Amino acid sequence: MEIQLGRGKTARRAYGFDEIALVPGQRTLDPSLADTSWKIGGIERQIPIIASAMDGVVDVKMAVLLSQLGALGVLNLEGIQTRYADPNPILDRIASVGTTEFVPLMQELYAEPIKPELIEQRIQEIKSQGGIAAVSATPAGAAKFGSIVAKAGADLFFIQATVVSTAHLSPESIVPLDLAQFCQEMPMPVILGNCVTYEVALNLMKAGAAGVLVGIGPGAACTSRGVLGVGVPQVTAIADCAAARDDYYQETGNYVPVIADGGLVTGGDICKCIACGADGVMIGSPFARSAEAPGRGFHWGMATPSPVLPRGTRIRVGTTGTLEQILRGPAQLDDGTHNFLGALQTSMGTLGAKNIKEMQQVEVVIAPSLLTEGKVYQKAQQLGMGK
Repeated sequence: MEIQLGRGKTARRAYGFDEIALVPGQRTLDPSLADTSWKIGGIERQIPIIASAMDGVVDVKMAVLLSQLGALGVLNLEGIQTRYADPNPILDRIASVGTTEFVPLMQELYAEPIKPELIEQRIQEIKSQGGIAAVSATPAGAAKFGSIVAKAGADLFFIQATVVSTAHLSPESIVPLDLAQFCQEMPMPVILGNCVTYEVALNLMKAGAAGVLVGIGPGAACTSRGVLGVGVPQVTAIADCAAARDDYYQETGNYVPVIADGGLVTGGDICKCIACGADGVMIGSPFARSAEAPGRGFHWGMATPSPVLPRGTRIRVGTTGTLEQILRGPAQLDDGTHNFLGALQTSMGTLGAKNIKEMQQVEVVIAPSLLTEGKVYQKAQQLGMGK
């Protein structure tokens, strides 16, 4: 349905997580019977959750731990880990600087050149410890370092930018990365993103993407929506891109997973993403809260160090528990930020969904009033009034 904004502009209504709820079906299921497994690039994982390629979230240690726990972590190849042989003093500086000095410090630290030998070293460190070596770069970084990543034997390559498309216009002096050619030439599966529309998602799949990332600017540490005014609420973006996946599968027989990326904080958010059509999710700030995260209780966006137009912020997330508690439990918090796997299994059980594919088919209702009701209940509890 289009809404008239004025005489010269119409808009389509879009929805975010807080505006929908999932409806129980005619059956329920014991949570232990819920199969949460999925595949990305031919690699099967028990938990459909990926840790974002952010310097405060994933380092070699986190990538290995996430692999061991049944999930996946993506290492940023254009961040601190590949600019400094010992990133710990750098991470200490980022955590200790004041708010007003933060952006200048980040621009200074990220001006240090990326070292190709560190790219190879980090990938080999992850693989030597039995982890899945998933790495990320911008399109420009992929063009520059793709051969090094291939030589090092990475398992998955994520090409990420605020917006990625197959129709990028550049000055004559700059040759844009040919995504289709890159996907064809790389020896490992390539995941492309980010996008928020049916048409772009479909084009990325046709280019050879082994997965498509969905979401522009919804994350806690990203300010792209405020700086650029660009973005689509995640529920609508996921549903549109999932439709592209289904149409592409019907046409080609090739199933390309859709990954919701950004703006997810609780287990309920993850469940809603999958119910709207996502195969998996990518999250940052919830993992930045783990005791093992490299951010020292802080989380910041990938575009924060931009020397031209910084888009991101540093947020203090603190430390709420171990990575295992956050991912698999047992939960020590009741706000939905611990035991994501348990939340997904319990939701699937309540909805009667035996696997991810069935979870994608559950009924969804528009229910913005639930958010208000939740706030009223929380306030009543604070005042000692009960329900």
